[in-house]
Amino acid sequence: MFSRTIVGSLVALFALHAAAVDKTSNPDLVAKLKTAATQLDRLNLLPSDSDWLYDFTSHPYYTFQPGGVINANAATFPATVGYGMTLAILNLGPCSMLPPHYHPRASNFVVAVQGTTDTYMIEENGARRIQETLTPGKMTIFPQASIHMMVNTGCENAQLVSALNSEDAGTHNIGNALFGLPSELVNAAMGYNNIDTNSTSGAIPSVGTGSTYGTKECLARCAKRKERTF
Repeated sequence: MFSRTIVGSLVALFALHAAAVDKTSNPDLVAKLKTAATQLDRLNLLPSDSDWLYDFTSHPYYTFQPGGVINANAATFPATVGYGMTLAILNLGPCSMLPPHYHPRASNFVVAVQGTTDTYMIEENGARRIQETLTPGKMTIFPQASIHMMVNTGCENAQLVSALNSEDAGTHNIGNALFGLPSELVNAAMGYNNIDTNSTSGAIPSVGTGSTYGTKECLARCAKRKERTF
């Protein structure tokens, strides 16, 4: 049976929003691209040079306060249709994180380009937790449907590039999913610890930019460091 301390820690950890939901920018064009008979037909649907350019930095989720996930995929960049992949920029401000989540339709290759990021992954029941520290030029893999998270442990910005082998990888927020189930069943799964699942569910933020702030210890450490620079 879980102790109340462990359950409380899990609730605090899961009460965070995960990667953002992408809205399809041009549903009609995406539908036509998916049903085009040939590549030349697809090219005719993308007649302008600008159709082939995606600017990550112009996306509203391109922020380091606390951070953001910016996906180039079928929803946001129609030219990706038919190539079977998503490319994403992951921005993590000081002490920020991507909370526990998984991608139901894709494996995920992630490489660091700036800062220091700790990653955690558990693939399935019985599997051990895999932890890595990514600095620029280092990468790790999150297999399809594995639960994983990423944390900037430093006081400077961190940035990573993520490649997924689907143009519609999907992202599933563990916290929202768990506390969206019937409360009595969640309590049973948590060892009958009388968790107030209704109030917990209500406290979980809706999906945002894809990032949230991490531990209080890190935030306090970075705040003190900032004070010493003035």
